[in-house]
Amino acid sequence: MPKFSRASAQRLATCHKDLRAVCEQLIKTFDFSVTCGHRGKADQDAAYKAGNSKVRFPNSAHNKLPSMAVDIVPYPVDWNDIGRFKEMAAAFFAVANLLKERGEITHEFEWGGNWRTLKDYPHFEVKEK
Repeated sequence: MPKFSRASAQRLATCHKDLRAVCEQLIKTFDFSVTCGHRGKADQDAAYKAGNSKVRFPNSAHNKLPSMAVDIVPYPVDWNDIGRFKEMAAAFFAVANLLKERGEITHEFEWGGNWRTLKDYPHFEVKEK
């Protein structure tokens, strides 16, 4: 059974409880790494400058505490394997739907892979109610 590395667990710990719940369940059946939870000003500025984010600090869901967004990548890591990212997203939403039906989480999520402009395949964020 897959499990989180220390770094992934630390990054996930900075995230909203519903994101944590989904990821903690998902790791039991799908191997992935958490690459980003909370992102401070310097990291957000760098992401913006590199073109990996369209928003400046403090306007990213990653900039809140707890983070309202998490970035995860499937193992084995292949940034060009979009099909694997789509597979991971399907598994993420299946787990999220199950946990919501059970009353274990209360939020729904948005996937960056569905965005029209900047496709952000690792990105999942809490939908604001």
